[in-house]
Amino acid sequence: MLRKLIKHEFRATGRIMLPLYLVLLATAVGANLSARGMLETRYVALDILGSLLVVAFTLAIIGVFVMAFVLMLQRFYKNLLQDEGYLMMTLPVSIHQHLWAKLIVSAVWFAATVLAVLLASMVAAYDVGVFKEFLLIFREFFLGLRMLKISEALNGTVILAEAVVLLFLAMVAFSLQFYAALAVGHSYPNHKMALSVAFFFGFQFVIQFLGSMLVIGLDKIGAFHFLDRWTLTPAASVHVGLLICIVGVVIYGAIFYGITTLFLKKRLNLE
Repeated sequence: MLRKLIKHEFRATGRIMLPLYLVLLATAVGANLSARGMLETRYVALDILGSLLVVAFTLAIIGVFVMAFVLMLQRFYKNLLQDEGYLMMTLPVSIHQHLWAKLIVSAVWFAATVLAVLLASMVAAYDVGVFKEFLLIFREFFLGLRMLKISEALNGTVILAEAVVLLFLAMVAFSLQFYAALAVGHSYPNHKMALSVAFFFGFQFVIQFLGSMLVIGLDKIGAFHFLDRWTLTPAASVHVGLLICIVGVVIYGAIFYGITTLFLKKRLNLE
């Protein structure tokens, strides 16, 4: 059933995000044409058109990021906290499946948006000479990989996998902090959105306060000095750092996940 929910979420959000990506790429082409011949000419009309194309590309970048964020909030808000919630809650699906469907789809769109902006930036800055230099760097990179030892190549692969996991978990935790605030705020009969905003900032204050107290406490008992005693290779240090970050993000996200599921199960108020 989770797969069906994810499929439904992608259909609902893809109708908005995919056309936006096409608009982004179109404005990137326009920005490229602008940089290659429309700006700083003797024709005022071309200068104005070129400047407008660059502005349109900038606005398109901002727009896709804002829309990915808005959709992340809107799908949770409209599906589970408004009138649609009456229907969604009658489905033979658990709260966890509803939540994970939205988290997974939101994380995918965040990642896709970053990749689309990177691709659009490459299109906007495209130049034959730059492209040739990029291919040479790519070739040198693969030649370097062939010279690496198996252990070094394995370390690099594991580090890349850990970074991808950390990025995914970070995007999930990012979504959960908003979901938790909305779930708590909408458990009240009145001023739901205002309370959601208040709870969001309240959660941030409490988490930052507790996090600072934890760091100070660990420093006082010498936990950080204990780590200094370890003799780690550079690769091992990267592994340890990434794993610590993963654990921290998991704890951070788990707090908001628990709050969200608790209020959706026990305190959901659709009136």
